[in-house]
Amino acid sequence: MVALPNSISLTVVAIDAAVEAAEDRDFDHVVRGSSIGHPCERHLWYRFRWAHEPEVFDGRKLRLFQTGHEEEARLVAYLALAGVKIEAVDPATGEQWEVTALDGHFAGHLDGIATGILEAPTTPHLLECKTHNARSFAQLLRHGVAISKPEHVAQMQVYMHLKGLTRAFYLAKNKDTDELYGERIRYDAAQGSALLAKAERIRDANAAPARVSDDPSYYLCQAFNCPSYGVCHAGQFALRNCRTCLHSAIGSAGAWYCARFDRVLTIEAQRVGCPNHLYLPSLVPGEQVDADERAETITYRMPDGSVWADGAHREGRAA
Repeated sequence: MVALPNSISLTVVAIDAAVEAAEDRDFDHVVRGSSIGHPCERHLWYRFRWAHEPEVFDGRKLRLFQTGHEEEARLVAYLALAGVKIEAVDPATGEQWEVTALDGHFAGHLDGIATGILEAPTTPHLLECKTHNARSFAQLLRHGVAISKPEHVAQMQVYMHLKGLTRAFYLAKNKDTDELYGERIRYDAAQGSALLAKAERIRDANAAPARVSDDPSYYLCQAFNCPSYGVCHAGQFALRNCRTCLHSAIGSAGAWYCARFDRVLTIEAQRVGCPNHLYLPSLVPGEQVDADERAETITYRMPDGSVWADGAHREGRAA
């Protein structure tokens, strides 16, 4: 039997299914430097607080991410071939360069530190390598990285801020044509400080920050664009875990602490939570109308007019 040109290959389907099964998608343990330029602080807070499941990608998208990681290594090799000295790993650790801040609750990874960039051979540059499709690359050529990819600039600025570097080199590749684009980025102390302050606000907030828009049809907020849409606009409850609980508190060295039981929480403990969980009020899709500290309940009026008591489930009372 001859297969039709447009028929679906079961082998291809199996490949994507295997890639999806092998993906270990986890919650963000920290505020991530690669995401700090996202325009919606509320979305970043939801991610940091584990309010919803981590974003799930299909096999094709995961393979695309893998291709991007592999291309980054090739771009580093091309730079070295051109005589640029690349420090791809931190000599102190033997591992990829990492920046941390805010008592370990903010972190990011560098592609490397480059010396010998021909436009300024003696200046150490933060190195950032990215791949683009043809449309994105055309925008990059036309407008430069600051306008076409402001999140990438934010990532470089906060990394330069934390590493004490004054320049970054952005090396991009068009995945369709192999064309390369390079641009030097000047460190902006005000932007670097503002981005770190943004990360600190996310870390310290005990309530969801303001939405980027109250309109659910706003392009950044639409369900197919934002994984936080459900808890932000659609009235879904957040997940139950330690990070969505009002008893949790930020600790030092990247740790979390339970004020109710006076103990440091491991990552696994944070995932599991406990029966004494009480939602941070801004994670409940209703209006708080009462609280009973002794009974450890908080009562909400829900959008349909019903009343729901968070914590009442512990004693078998109807919610």
